[in-house]
Amino acid sequence: MTGGNESCTAGPTSMSYLTCLTYILEEWTGVEHIGDYLSYAFYILWLLFPLVVVVVLPGVIVILFYVSILLLHIYKRKNELKEAYSHDVWAGAREMLATLWDGHGRIWHGYELHGVENIPPGPGLVVFYHGATPVDYIYFSARLHITTKRRCTVVADNFVFRLPGFKILLDVLGIIHGPKEACVRTLKNGCLLAIAPGGVREALFSDEMYTILWSNRKGFAQVAIDAKVKYLGHYMSVLDCQ
Repeated sequence: MTGGNESCTAGPTSMSYLTCLTYILEEWTGVEHIGDYLSYAFYILWLLFPLVVVVVLPGVIVILFYVSILLLHIYKRKNELKEAYSHDVWAGAREMLATLWDGHGRIWHGYELHGVENIPPGPGLVVFYHGATPVDYIYFSARLHITTKRRCTVVADNFVFRLPGFKILLDVLGIIHGPKEACVRTLKNGCLLAIAPGGVREALFSDEMYTILWSNRKGFAQVAIDAKVKYLGHYMSVLDCQ
């Protein structure tokens, strides 16, 4: 090994660190031209990097969902005695989850939210584009909670309520599956309500141009009319625009 190290720096011109490392590996392993193998391995990693990103991102999101659920169970266990004396025992838990997801959005995507000051006080209907994953809305609601302390109830597809372990998360965040009467009631209670008319169909079949696939789903407009609230317009996050 000493001889290998000396040979890296010997002579009129010193080797680069990469060349020196290759030389040492050849000495240790006895494999000639190991640099060619390393170059091929780096090329394969570079080629597969987009696939790795596609797999890792959904995996991180799923892990965060279940981390959130675990934190809620711990929070519930710790605060059982306070429940009888608090009007909203989950307030601290919502703050914790908002911080967790907002941090993920900022670090992973550089997520930013602008114009939140234009949301009027009181009830309102937020209509948004459903991306391939719902994380853009999650980042939106987390940043909204942190900056304004306002909650935004969202309508989710029925399959979400069948996911194992998700019940406590849905209950704490106030996620509902409709129907129209429940949406109207939510607005009349003074809450913000978010609806993605395209739903899962838009998430699966829309393209990189963010084509809106609402079909004939216009019930959200009737919800706003029945509840007599303001329509806050079509929401598309900074994440979607990237």
